[in-house]
Amino acid sequence: MKLIKKYSLYLLRWQLSTPILAIVLKLLSNMNTLTATIIANLIGGLIFFWIDKLIFKKKSDVPLWEIKDDVNCHDCHKKTRGYRIVEWGNYDRSEDKNPQYRCKECSINKMNTINKEK
Repeated sequence: MKLIKKYSLYLLRWQLSTPILAIVLKLLSNMNTLTATIIANLIGGLIFFWIDKLIFKKKSDVPLWEIKDDVNCHDCHKKTRGYRIVEWGNYDRSEDKNPQYRCKECSINKMNTINKEK
């Protein structure tokens, strides 16, 4: 069902691009056809990239983990192999400048906390 909804939104977005591109092509009608088309498509790409990004944003049902050796656990401070959840549902730390790694036990506790918030 989610795929049909995304596909429908994408088709609607595609139809919305038609009048915008037509307006740009009309404004650039004094130019060479190929050049005007390239410019119109670049403008469309600048606008609709962001809409497509929203339509096709994937929210994972399972956590995406990052694992790193020789870290200090953020919670218990034990030096060990560290785990951190990068993405899971609405939880997204992919751009985190200071990632927090946890030992196996503390990472399971963190996972349970995030799962309750979902």
